[in-house]
Amino acid sequence: MTGVMDDRAHMLAHRRFMEEVEMAVRAANQEIISHKIPHLDRKAFFRLAVSIARLRANYLDAVIAVDWDHADVDEMMRVQGLRTLYEEARAGFEALQQAFERGYITLESRQAGGAQR
Repeated sequence: MTGVMDDRAHMLAHRRFMEEVEMAVRAANQEIISHKIPHLDRKAFFRLAVSIARLRANYLDAVIAVDWDHADVDEMMRVQGLRTLYEEARAGFEALQQAFERGYITLESRQAGGAQR
């Protein structure tokens, strides 16, 4: 019976520790990210989304423009560079979304005329 109690106590201690770690990670992320990005608003979020759409369009346009039967190294380097830009921007946007969803970042509210609430 004591083996079962020891296992249960160990599991509870483990769960408590993991909750403490999660709270510490959340607090660290909130403090550090909000200090680094203090003024995130809807406009910045949307502006980034539009930029990523443009990068995606540029990349896809380059892919379609290539004559894949006769592509050369310069064309491949250009396509690869456009893909890298798009993928990095998309990964950054996803990280920003995740930070927002987890509460590490809050959106700044603005009233008409740019004044803060």
